[in-house]
Amino acid sequence: MRHTFIATALACAGLLTATACSGSDSGAGSGDGPVTVTVMTWESAPTNAAIKKALADFKEDGITVELLDTPSGNFGDKLASLTQAKKLPDLFWCGNDTEQQYTSQGLLVDWTEKINEGDGDFKADKFVPSAMENWKTADGRMGGLPSLMNAYGVWYNADAFKAAGVPEPKAGWTWDEMYAAAAKLANTNGAKYGLVADQLTGPDGPFTMSMYSVSAGGAPFTDNVNHPTKAEADDKYTEGVQKLVEAVRNGSVSPPGYDASNVQSLFAAGKVPMMFGGQWLAAGFQTDKPKVKYGFAPFPQVQTPVTLYDSVGICTPQYTKNQDATFKVLQYINTKVWDAVLPASPVAPPAYAPAQASYFDALSKAQQTTVVDTVKADLAAEKTVGVRFTTQWAQQVGDLTTATYQPIISGKKPISELQTYVGKINDLIKQGG
Repeated sequence: MRHTFIATALACAGLLTATACSGSDSGAGSGDGPVTVTVMTWESAPTNAAIKKALADFKEDGITVELLDTPSGNFGDKLASLTQAKKLPDLFWCGNDTEQQYTSQGLLVDWTEKINEGDGDFKADKFVPSAMENWKTADGRMGGLPSLMNAYGVWYNADAFKAAGVPEPKAGWTWDEMYAAAAKLANTNGAKYGLVADQLTGPDGPFTMSMYSVSAGGAPFTDNVNHPTKAEADDKYTEGVQKLVEAVRNGSVSPPGYDASNVQSLFAAGKVPMMFGGQWLAAGFQTDKPKVKYGFAPFPQVQTPVTLYDSVGICTPQYTKNQDATFKVLQYINTKVWDAVLPASPVAPPAYAPAQASYFDALSKAQQTTVVDTVKADLAAEKTVGVRFTTQWAQQVGDLTTATYQPIISGKKPISELQTYVGKINDLIKQGG
């Protein structure tokens, strides 16, 4: 499940108008003259309105900030067309995969020196470490900066747990306890499955399963999602897959192919006792008021805590005419804008740690204490694994996952096929795509 207000990787905003497509070529000045820094997001209209209002408070002589109109549409297609035309705005929302690919192609400004050696507190060591590491290319460049984080865990129906006599999930609970709870909660009170975990059974499943292996002292599925040198499924990883296969077989966990598009609504209605998901659901639940008492717990562990890491950010094209002005606006967004936007809709914690207070304060005021605790635990986690490859050949891995990994989880192929699957991915790595 990769839904976020921050992104369904690149799929939440609309088409640029013809005039807005002028982007950096018409906006940024040079020398001592006035400068217009253009900004493009993939956010919803209400969030864009809040961002625009916050940007209006940006005060810097000679610099004007323009938030480009982005009505509903396909952000990915829009980004591709602007890239092709060399009309990208000075600052644009981007996923980690886009940043990695564009940076490696020399299309983006490298902010490494500025963020490592700049003045004041706006420096690399003030960002969530996993976010900064995830935004570096193999040679250490950063073609943008992470802006918002995703924190993942298990949403649970506290009422269903109480009715079944099962302890509520909490930090330190185990994978075995999760599967045992799912077995007791399946086929009760209108719920078919005890756990819907499409992040385990879907396209990103092999990466999510890394949490089991790493927690048990084994190797992750891949050594790096940005620039991997190998993939593997060691004994601990295979053990985790076997437990998942059994849970799917006995009906405790929903199988690959399960339609999870309405799982949030089913959960709110009490028809799904547990589901994997991200912190962004809290904002929706805060507005829609589910019929059930609910909570958000960290992922289970075998021995040590492990979680997923994921972030989205803001990038700048190489041809931006005034990099200093653009960086000042980028800094303002990361340090000040979220203070104005997140209290009304606490969808994600900022990657810049000093800006996280408004996010956590909003959740606390809404009595979302389990969300606060779990997100803080995720951001502080020492062991993390990536959610998916960011490579240009990631789609080929997705095809292999559909053809082999998911049939293994469904019980249609033997566990031994894991090694065949991993072998084909390593062939892709050697070929570079």
